[in-house]
Amino acid sequence: MPEWFEKRTIGSLPDEAVGKFGNREALFFKGRRWDFAQIAGDVNRAAKGLISLGIQPGEKVGLWVPNRPEFIHLFFSLAKIGAVVVPINTFFRSSDAAYVLKQANCSTLITVDRSGPIDYFDMVNEMIHTIGRSGGKEISDPDFPNLTRVIVVSDDEFEGTYSWPAVLSQGAEISDDALRRRSEAVDPDETVFIMYTSGTTGFPKGVMHCHNVIRNITDRASRMGITQLDVILMFLPLFHTFGLHEGPLMSMLTGAREVLTERFDPKECLALIEQERVTSISGFDTHLKDLLAHLDESPKDVSSLRTGLAAAGMSSSTPIARKVNEVLCSGMLSAYGMSEIGVGARLSFLTSTKEQRCEASGFPSPGYEIKVIDPANGAEQPTGTPGEIFVRGYMVMQGYYNMPEDTMQAIDNEGWLHTGDMGIMREDGHLRFMGRIKEMLKTGGENVDPMEVEGYLLNHPAIRQVAIVGYPDERLSEVGVAFIQPEPGQLITEADVTRYCKGKIASFKIPRHVIFVQDYPMTGSGKIQKVKLKEQALNLIRNS
Repeated sequence: MPEWFEKRTIGSLPDEAVGKFGNREALFFKGRRWDFAQIAGDVNRAAKGLISLGIQPGEKVGLWVPNRPEFIHLFFSLAKIGAVVVPINTFFRSSDAAYVLKQANCSTLITVDRSGPIDYFDMVNEMIHTIGRSGGKEISDPDFPNLTRVIVVSDDEFEGTYSWPAVLSQGAEISDDALRRRSEAVDPDETVFIMYTSGTTGFPKGVMHCHNVIRNITDRASRMGITQLDVILMFLPLFHTFGLHEGPLMSMLTGAREVLTERFDPKECLALIEQERVTSISGFDTHLKDLLAHLDESPKDVSSLRTGLAAAGMSSSTPIARKVNEVLCSGMLSAYGMSEIGVGARLSFLTSTKEQRCEASGFPSPGYEIKVIDPANGAEQPTGTPGEIFVRGYMVMQGYYNMPEDTMQAIDNEGWLHTGDMGIMREDGHLRFMGRIKEMLKTGGENVDPMEVEGYLLNHPAIRQVAIVGYPDERLSEVGVAFIQPEPGQLITEADVTRYCKGKIASFKIPRHVIFVQDYPMTGSGKIQKVKLKEQALNLIRNS
């Protein structure tokens, strides 16, 4: 596909924003405000600090930091010096985070001491047993052969790690010219971040993207009419493609002000919409349902809202989308995307009908080709006939990091990404996303791979076999049900299963229901028939 867009680098955006938007307010967080010049200055100081530590172009850096200004500084500064950012899900616990650090070959981990009740540094000590034992700050741990340093964003110092204030102080010795040379050497076609998303093999996959996400977000901003007069409320996690694209990146590219929250709290979000005159929000069904419920209980002035993005197309999403457009934001747009192809491969227009914005999943965005294929024979389906969604274009991922076989299975020889999603192409040119052909669960907007959780539970000495299927949930859309076959003579309860998972894997991955079985319905080839397990779950849980 011809490249008819200007290639730029993500690390250059803060300095460009200063030239365009100067002292306009860029960020609001917990009562504090920053303009674009202040953000750019913080990014440059962070970049110099990271250079002073010896972080080289192409090094993978794990960023395990909750929503806060430092995440923004670190993301742009790492991109500016040519490092590869590996955002780590802040709902992950020690087992999940350790897998990402090792699979991505991270040389550096940047984290916080704690956030609310979560002690991140305690989990770091649990993962990396050799921290502080050598008396120095360099990490040498056989379990993490590539990891050389840990940086803690905190005013306190922790043995065996680099404190963030000390890194910033050390970076003052790096000249502006040295930083400029490092920034100018960054290749926009090289990988800039690896976003981990669960796949179907039982392990999270690292989705690689280069700097062309700039074009993707610029095109979406144009369709949504986002300008420097807009105010974006960002309660989505910045480690997620949705939050990162629609928050910090959208703000830097358009001059829109970002109102950032540390986590999603519907009461706080509604108060901020009224206080800050927010014009744009984006979220999954779970967030939107909670906002609507709290708005009914405690009305706020949300008249400033004019647009935003939500998923639509699935039958369960239509009532929510309609109520959002009627009560919360009359210009809410529908969109279809995923980590592998970006947020808005399909996107409705501000001028689209309410039906198109609430019951379809958008019209093609520039630079994308999308078709619906019969999974049985590979033929393109006629309009109105469901099949698997295929996507091709400049935003298709570079591949899964260190997973060549998975990459080959996902992207065919003609460059089409096989999404594993089911959809219909409508007469009006809009796509309707219907659900997943794969067995992936979607819990509160987060992808959950059943095989990954099954693999973790099989480590429990009392569990012989486990199979996880989805069960509909009014608030979270879908939750996991674990069908567990205990080891002979072993006693295990549902509470035991929950305790085994808590603090080790992300909370959204923990099965909400546990059913103990003696055997499973099997296919002739010896595979568990999960379709029948789903039927059992519906009958057993509803009648319990």
